[in-house]
Amino acid sequence: MPGSGAVTRNTLRQQIADALRDEVLAGRLPPGTEFTVKQIADKYEVSATPVREALVDLSAQGLLESVQHRGFRVRAFSVDDYRGMIEARTLIVDGIFRRLVERGTAPGSGEMLVSVRRRAEEACRAAQSGSLEVLIGYDLRFWRELSGLVGNTYISDFLHRIRVQCWVFAVPHLKAAPDLHTGLWSGHNELVDAVTRADADEVRALVHAYNQRALDWAAGLKAVGA
Repeated sequence: MPGSGAVTRNTLRQQIADALRDEVLAGRLPPGTEFTVKQIADKYEVSATPVREALVDLSAQGLLESVQHRGFRVRAFSVDDYRGMIEARTLIVDGIFRRLVERGTAPGSGEMLVSVRRRAEEACRAAQSGSLEVLIGYDLRFWRELSGLVGNTYISDFLHRIRVQCWVFAVPHLKAAPDLHTGLWSGHNELVDAVTRADADEVRALVHAYNQRALDWAAGLKAVGA
């Protein structure tokens, strides 16, 4: 079929990007890790072209940095970077919920809200049990689908990118914490309940508490020089 080679390469490119993103989010490729296109191509037993494209994609998403003559490096975010992410995340989420209150959800969002609730339940269970890797997957899906209720892919894509970066920063610190499960937010169910009731005040209170928790955590890291 004409063009099938390009489709296959693009699919492989996305699969490699997804696999590497998962490795970074799981902490198996910690900040500062360097690698070459050849090393990744050998690891996944594929040609260099889709690997190079996948690494460029991840660089554009802010997860990797190009290192001249040496390949790529997992980006190391600072506490100040993280605080900036939280500020950006706050503005976006506030805008999302303001729009939901003013205009309601996008057409056909009933089924989506059911899916959001499922994600919320799984995320809560993972947070309460301290299953960090499981939590990250469900948390990212939860916020992506929740933001999708406004029916604007630009908004949900941008929020998703920031949330991935937040997790990339947080994972090494959370894994080093002796009481991991106590540091994980598990308010997903409460938030989706408030959204379902269209309780704007409760939504704002929950989101504010969620973001303040993140800022307080960042302040604690800053205080100990993390």
